[in-house]
Amino acid sequence: MLRRAARAAVFAILFLVAVVMLYPFWFMIQTSFRSKQQFQTGVGYSLDSWAGLFDAIPVVQQLVNSTVVTVAAVLIILAASATGGYAFAKLRFPGRSMVLLAIIAGMMIPLQSVIIPEFVNISQLGLVNQYPGAVLVYAALGTPFATYLMTTYFRGIPTELIEASLIDGASYAQIFRRVMLPLATPALVTVAVLQFIQVWDDLLIGLLFLQTPAVRTITVGLATLQSSRIIDVPVLMAGSLVSALPAVVVYLIFQRYLIAGLTMGMSR
Repeated sequence: MLRRAARAAVFAILFLVAVVMLYPFWFMIQTSFRSKQQFQTGVGYSLDSWAGLFDAIPVVQQLVNSTVVTVAAVLIILAASATGGYAFAKLRFPGRSMVLLAIIAGMMIPLQSVIIPEFVNISQLGLVNQYPGAVLVYAALGTPFATYLMTTYFRGIPTELIEASLIDGASYAQIFRRVMLPLATPALVTVAVLQFIQVWDDLLIGLLFLQTPAVRTITVGLATLQSSRIIDVPVLMAGSLVSALPAVVVYLIFQRYLIAGLTMGMSR
């Protein structure tokens, strides 16, 4: 009886948490299919807010901008963290521990304390309001955590695999490409999903480094909707739904690999 009661209590708590977490999405979806007047009265549904969203901002162009910036940043983070994690975990070179410690220390630095120097550096390179400027900043901010995660994962892979490959005549670069990367697929997907969500949903860096309408991301575009004195809530909810869906879809598609990467990294 006590076990059943405890199980029922756990399910009840989980159900309550699920309701609390999912209600904002329900509110977002319901509100996005109402006009401003319908939202105020709470009666009726229409597509007026969606039409207003596409009239207010170039949704398709901003989604393309977000995709370009996010995918480019994630690819750089994956390349840097995979090679760095392999080197820190399996190779021996002077100062390895100190360099890794410095990278981990980079995770502790608040974004607000480095954003102004980053803006100055990027502006001096002439990359403000261009894709490469934002991509470099996102990659620099995401690489320390990704490198730490990949290092932890690679340390769990038996060193005997590398020794056997060396005996067979493979170089360290060949071992990395043919042995380590396939084994690290869950960790790579974990890094990719986490960084995709982080970069896609970011607002601060987009506001600073992608200010012109031609290169704005969707999150920055939504911020412009709130700059007016009168906020059209249904239009804003429609835009928020468009912005949130890609990250949700990516998570749902790769959640199995994400969970595997996190749990295997902790268990190794």
